[in-house]
Amino acid sequence: MADRETIVAESRETSAEKAKNLRKAGWIPGIIYGQGTNINVKLDNLSLRRVLRDAGMTNLIDIQVGSDKRTVLAKDIQKHPTRGDLIHIDFYEVNMLEKLVVDAALIMVGESPPVVDGLGTTSLVLYSVQIECLPDKLISEIEVDMTMIQTPEDSISVSDLEVPEGVEILTDPELVVARFEYVTIEEEEEEEEEEDLMFAPAADEVEVIGKGKADEEEDDEA
Repeated sequence: MADRETIVAESRETSAEKAKNLRKAGWIPGIIYGQGTNINVKLDNLSLRRVLRDAGMTNLIDIQVGSDKRTVLAKDIQKHPTRGDLIHIDFYEVNMLEKLVVDAALIMVGESPPVVDGLGTTSLVLYSVQIECLPDKLISEIEVDMTMIQTPEDSISVSDLEVPEGVEILTDPELVVARFEYVTIEEEEEEEEEEDLMFAPAADEVEVIGKGKADEEEDDEA
């Protein structure tokens, strides 16, 4: 398992340090909750952005607050509606002995033989599934092996997904995850028409060329 992202935070007194002033000074206010007493914290804006970029909301993060270390998940990231600036963040502290229920994204890998043969394309029907596991077994993605679609009639269901030991998928195993789709004749004809239009000369250009030829013939007759 990859090393967890770590960030240093400082405790804050909400009454003494207004959130607006904190943000102006380069800090983002936040809260850690979930196990025992809630802790109000402030985190360096740039450091927090880097950690969130790498860990997202599905990977564990270690937050060091003084001599105390908390293992958390980012649960609620508030941003300015127009500028996109970070405004506030909630962290959920996990109990390493208690299972979590989270969503894991589905990622396509490999290529189906019918796609290689040019018959069509494959696509995801389901983009995430719900999983349950202990925090140290947490995964953010599950690969969907598209090579399992050997013929156009094949599909991949939740029950076909492979996950590491200790991870259980809670989503209905009968749900279809991915399938093959033929490229229709209409789609091929539309693509050909678009290509023809792309390389066809403009109408006014054709008209100008025609006039030019007619003028040359009149000049010859004179």
